[in-house]
Amino acid sequence: MNQNFVPKTKEEKNKKYMLVSYSNMNLLGFFEHNETNIPRLFTRVVVKTDKGLELGQIVGSFAYRAGNFKLSRDQVTQYFQTSDIEFDPRPVGKVIRQATAADLSEERHLKASAAEEALCCRRFVEEMNLPMKIVDAEHIFGGERIIFYFMADGRVDFRELVKKLGQEYQTRIEMRQIGSRDEALLFADCEICGQQCCCQRYLKTLKPVNMRMAKTQKATLDPAKISGYCGRLKCCLRYEDQTYTELKNLLPQKGTIVKTSSGKGRVIDTQILTQMVVVEHDEGTKVAVSVDEIEIIGPAQTKQQQNDAVDNNNNINLDHENKPQMDNH
Repeated sequence: MNQNFVPKTKEEKNKKYMLVSYSNMNLLGFFEHNETNIPRLFTRVVVKTDKGLELGQIVGSFAYRAGNFKLSRDQVTQYFQTSDIEFDPRPVGKVIRQATAADLSEERHLKASAAEEALCCRRFVEEMNLPMKIVDAEHIFGGERIIFYFMADGRVDFRELVKKLGQEYQTRIEMRQIGSRDEALLFADCEICGQQCCCQRYLKTLKPVNMRMAKTQKATLDPAKISGYCGRLKCCLRYEDQTYTELKNLLPQKGTIVKTSSGKGRVIDTQILTQMVVVEHDEGTKVAVSVDEIEIIGPAQTKQQQNDAVDNNNNINLDHENKPQMDNH
């Protein structure tokens, strides 16, 4: 059973919910609404969250029937978990209205203000000599608070900074520590694939990525070419890792003794995607064959082990030839 399943109460069954993307961090959530028709175009909405009024965007405009999202919250949660997207199935808040031209104009004004607020915060940090880097600022649409995103190596005592910022802007101040991948989410644009960075477009659950994945996929091991905007290994290396691992397990290890239509030999190389193996025969010839065309007849051996085995066989044969024959008389 899905651990994140949240059963609907009798009261919730009579309510309509809309899936909305909101916040600078591209959060996703269900919002209660009273709209009769869901526009099938790119639509911004004003939503009420625990932070205050925020601007969001309707997700899946074509997936509504009678104002309700076609899939249950449990089904949506399962889909996003499979897609490595962080998602809380519980209702986040309410949709206040569809965004107007005045709302969008106010959003542009607040973004300009947030840039100035970030500069001011950086100046305060420098004056107070705090070990932190201010990355960005977000001025909540309703004006209830300003969120400052920062990076630091450890914990930082920013109580005096918050007090100073509160006096400057006369509103609630929130400091949120983020990592290098969150910084990429805020500022990255396109990667070398030509697509918008995954962490900015949809990816929220940043699972570990290691060099083994790059080696298995035979990607270049040049850190500059397999690292993303954040400076860490690209998240996309993880996408195909399961498929590569499953296909790799179908291939024999290098050094395995096999039999082909051309004779016995040793596997010296493999191709994961094509499921081909390169076999070196005893006489030194090499041939590429499909994994379905070989028969494994011995465990993996190194070239030296195979040569030693040949030498041992030759010695046994020589001993047999030199052994004196018994006289039958």
